[in-house]
Amino acid sequence: MFLSVFDMFKVGIGPSSSHTMGPMVAAGMFLDLLRASPFEPAGLNAQLYGSLAFTGIGHATDRAILLGLAGFQPATFDAAEGEKALDHIKQNKVVKPNGLPQMILDPATDIHFDYGPALPGHSNGLTLIATDPQGDVLIQQTYYSVGGGFVVTAEEMAGGQAIGDLAHYPNKFETAAELLAICAKTKKSIAEIKRENELSRRSASELDRGLAEIWDVMTSCIDRGLRKDGILPGGLNVKRRAKGIHDSLVAERGVNLSAPHTINDWMSVYAMAVNEENAAGGQVVTAPTNGAAGVIPATIRYWLDHVPGASNQNISDFLLTAAAIGGLIKFNASISGAECGCQAEVGSAAAMAAAGLCAVLGGSPAQVENAAEIALEHHLGMTCDPIKGLVQVPCIERNGLGCIKAVSAASLAMRGDGTHLVPLDACIETMRQTGKDMHEKYKETSQGGLAVNLPNC
Repeated sequence: MFLSVFDMFKVGIGPSSSHTMGPMVAAGMFLDLLRASPFEPAGLNAQLYGSLAFTGIGHATDRAILLGLAGFQPATFDAAEGEKALDHIKQNKVVKPNGLPQMILDPATDIHFDYGPALPGHSNGLTLIATDPQGDVLIQQTYYSVGGGFVVTAEEMAGGQAIGDLAHYPNKFETAAELLAICAKTKKSIAEIKRENELSRRSASELDRGLAEIWDVMTSCIDRGLRKDGILPGGLNVKRRAKGIHDSLVAERGVNLSAPHTINDWMSVYAMAVNEENAAGGQVVTAPTNGAAGVIPATIRYWLDHVPGASNQNISDFLLTAAAIGGLIKFNASISGAECGCQAEVGSAAAMAAAGLCAVLGGSPAQVENAAEIALEHHLGMTCDPIKGLVQVPCIERNGLGCIKAVSAASLAMRGDGTHLVPLDACIETMRQTGKDMHEKYKETSQGGLAVNLPNC
């Protein structure tokens, strides 16, 4: 299985990779299906199931489907043009995507939230339907948004088709143990092994340019979040705090009496800036998901701005190492909060960030694996219980704490030689089993936890 660094890190829009980006991608796939068919559809509608139904409004799933069926895609989304398209759909109740006839799409009646049982393949299921002028079904397809912006059809899910590229690549590994064995045999780092695999798909210049673009979007997102204040959308009246915290931290620079733990505030504010942007529907990078998008950028920014000897030249090694670890988690467990809770989102992001930081600090492959295991282990059992279905509380602060855990995990790993009791593979399998056992109300349905214990929400 080959999962590219650009599969793990995708440029997209908030607030959710599984509930916003995935449905928009699925809508685009459905349009391609219609373009290839001999039929001329007259109308469209969508059915949302499981977590997509229960938290779809808070995650803007209905909005994402409307935009996707109008021809928009996450990586190239223009917010101003998107608002114009939404206004047109609401007023005229039609869409006219490229290469297809005008089709009826009424936001009030053609997007249905099914609050019954989830579909069998995954808790994030949706069915898109094209109808004739009489309303009879011409074509329908069920899709599953399986986390991180990844989408598969029901047929692919039933057939056990893995997410990833199965064509030949030089360094094959499906477990951390196999990856460490390759590193030991070749005397190469995890980043070098991952780079060799990426070069089987693209040129060195394309790879380096793509990685630079990923970091540019990440750090630009931090900067935007640090400049903005106001109230986040959705009805919870959550105040943006990153700007105020950052302003106070900057004002305190040079004060001799500043407490050592203030560095935690710097880590948190970088992550919060990203996740406030995500909550507002801004441009973010899945890392590996939108709900966990702040952990890795914040860890890199902490390293660059606060650790002596840090260099932009090593960001690619950080991202490649993180992607290798994220790919293992994705392949052997999940990065979906709707499938395994927040341990699969912020937990995975923290493991990836810890691995990347350990690598650029000079850690050996064994120390990198240890760092990832420490970070993931101490997120095990974490539920996904967003209040009112919004990716705001507890999600925004949780990314800050995920960054702090990632840095601590990398630091602890660097104090050892890589020898430790619990292998990363065992920790990943534990996360998968824990997610399987977790009650559905704690897996991004807003039916348990904080989501039901805060009055008036």
